[in-house]
Amino acid sequence: MKKLFEGIGILSLICVSFLYTEKTVNVVKEYDEIMISIKEENENYKVDAKDATIIDDTIIPGIKGKEVNINSSYSQMKRYGKFNSNLLVYQEVLPEISISENLDKYIIGGNAEKNMISFIFLVEENDSIDTVLKILDEKDVKGNFFVDGKWLEKNNKILVTLIEQGHNIGNLSYNRDYTNSSYGWMDTFIKQVGKQKIGYCYNEIADLTALQLCALSNNYTIRPNIIVKNYPLKEIKEQVSAGSIISMPINKTVEKELPTIISFITSKGYKIENLENHLSESINMN
Repeated sequence: MKKLFEGIGILSLICVSFLYTEKTVNVVKEYDEIMISIKEENENYKVDAKDATIIDDTIIPGIKGKEVNINSSYSQMKRYGKFNSNLLVYQEVLPEISISENLDKYIIGGNAEKNMISFIFLVEENDSIDTVLKILDEKDVKGNFFVDGKWLEKNNKILVTLIEQGHNIGNLSYNRDYTNSSYGWMDTFIKQVGKQKIGYCYNEIADLTALQLCALSNNYTIRPNIIVKNYPLKEIKEQVSAGSIISMPINKTVEKELPTIISFITSKGYKIENLENHLSESINMN
């Protein structure tokens, strides 16, 4: 019994010693000039997160903030031997209101601060996307192809290739009817076979049933703020702004004017991106 108590005593002393040593190290670290400099600079590099904007049944993504990861930055600089702003390590700060938690809202645009726009090409049963895809490849632009179920039945291999090339695929179900029982298999094909992380539905007018069905599938529902009708270049010139989502049919007029549309948009300083990048709330951590 005596040896047992002696063992417990020794173990207790080791634990107390360890805790004391750890506290001592932390105290010393707090008074280290490197740590003091990091904490002083933290406010200069901190960027507050911005919440998504919700108006009625619509939403526009927010943007994550960033702040200095003090302990990681300290570890980096301690090895270097002095404070160096180039060695600061950042961590993201999440917005309190995010699009990922509001799938029951229509996304009507991207955050304007990101200075991006996105093209949505509406692909019906008998459409050929070859010309549009060739133009996008030549211009090094990533698009978003929202496809009808009957088109997917005939072109499932092409769909997988599009995703691999960095384009995004949207789900139009069959004739844009999201109550169609085949909507689910399309969603599964895009995500499981195509390995696309995020799914997208499409509406031009309010459709609560479709919105709810897409939300249940963990999909975003896009309602473009520019819907091209007859004169693609003219309509886009008149309406485009930072954050715009532009939907276009596949037809000869769009194919003819698409190169000029891309040149016009890039001349305005906008970057043309797929929806995944456009709607992402992440920021540049540098």
